[in-house]
Amino acid sequence: MSNDVLIPLLAIVTIVLVAAFAIWQRARVAQSKNDPHRSAFTQAHGEVPRPNRPGTEH
Repeated sequence: MSNDVLIPLLAIVTIVLVAAFAIWQRARVAQSKNDPHRSAFTQAHGEVPRPNRPGTEH
């Protein structure tokens, strides 16, 4: 195989492997949190906003 084939093939295989690894790790984290449908950001920041501090009203 020449470099004209190997370099794009290596790039595509690398992207696929990294994406598969990221999906697998995301599934493991979701399973360990027992909530596969919501991320940690949504759980921590998805509630009603807190009231403004006194003196910060515009």
